[in-house]
Amino acid sequence: MNEHDERGTTRTGVDPSRLDDQQLMKELETIHRTRHDTLLYGSNDALRAHNERMAQLEGEYLRRNPTRPVAAGRTREGARERTSGEDGTPATPGT
Repeated sequence: MNEHDERGTTRTGVDPSRLDDQQLMKELETIHRTRHDTLLYGSNDALRAHNERMAQLEGEYLRRNPTRPVAAGRTREGARERTSGEDGTPATPGT
């Protein structure tokens, strides 16, 4: 699935390892922006290609940034701290 040709491209675009950091971020921003429409309106082939490309780009980003900052609220523990009471409803900010 991740076949490369002599120009460093894959079936879904330029090999992410060949992109500089700025190009990689631009590709990630674009693919995340188009995700919803692809999911709702794209063909199965389009969605499959989108999934493959997103995994390639995100994998490369994570490879380059293994110690990226992680917001406490984006962890399981942080999410649990945002809930109030036993019913699991989100806590109201400022209360």
